[in-house]
Amino acid sequence: MILEQANRIIKDTQAPGAGSLAPQVCIYVINLDRSRERWERLCGQAARYGLNVIRVAAIDGAKIPEGDRIDFQQQQFVYHNGRKLLAGEYGCYRSHLLALQQFIDSGDKMAIIMEDDVELNERLIPRALSAMNSVCGARLVKLVNHRLVGFKPLSETTENDVVGRCMHGPQGSAACYIVNRSAAKKLLITLKPMLLPYDIALERGWSTGVETFSTLENIADFSPHRSDTTIGKRVHYRAVKRHFLLRATAYWFRACDQLHRWHYTVKAKPQPTLENTET
Repeated sequence: MILEQANRIIKDTQAPGAGSLAPQVCIYVINLDRSRERWERLCGQAARYGLNVIRVAAIDGAKIPEGDRIDFQQQQFVYHNGRKLLAGEYGCYRSHLLALQQFIDSGDKMAIIMEDDVELNERLIPRALSAMNSVCGARLVKLVNHRLVGFKPLSETTENDVVGRCMHGPQGSAACYIVNRSAAKKLLITLKPMLLPYDIALERGWSTGVETFSTLENIADFSPHRSDTTIGKRVHYRAVKRHFLLRATAYWFRACDQLHRWHYTVKAKPQPTLENTET
């Protein structure tokens, strides 16, 4: 059964378009046990394009009692967000950290981490590696975003993608990103405790100490499963919001965070292209 093969790696480097780059990078896919159809769809795509895919058994936040949530304080989360945490958000946060740890334990130099509502494609790895080679440092490049406002180009890749940062945010989505080993190690430290939803925390390079960038165009598309979110819908977010007068701390935090984002983007200089991948 495909779900029992939790750490199975799909290898078929002879698939069309895979080339010699596919074996260089594993793709860690975060997938809940109950989302079998999503995993099977991705396995089929991985076999078609010759990609190495590793399933990360996602943590179901709804199954973890509030008192058992580690690296989390409800009061601090409410202070920064003006609302209570959704169980799905906690599961998402823990699952991404699990994927980062699994990547570090592998000893590999870099990896793509993605959620199971993203489609694989034959150019994903070449474009992702090219994006990483166009920037320097302990770095992370977001390959999928919901919005890019005030985008500042910093480099152009050999695959003709543009990489940069945004003046405004959050950009939304931690659905797909490529990260190197040193950056992943930093993230496992600086993303604790959980103060923000994972997608927001991930792009705050000024806070995590990881040089964080985004591609101007999404390198991967969302699958039809995107609309069937496992985290929460708008009605769920509205239900946990505090009265707007009690959200003053969250407004203040967002204003300060926006100033940090502007500074982080404005100070960024055009990146020299690297000749080959780094650790």
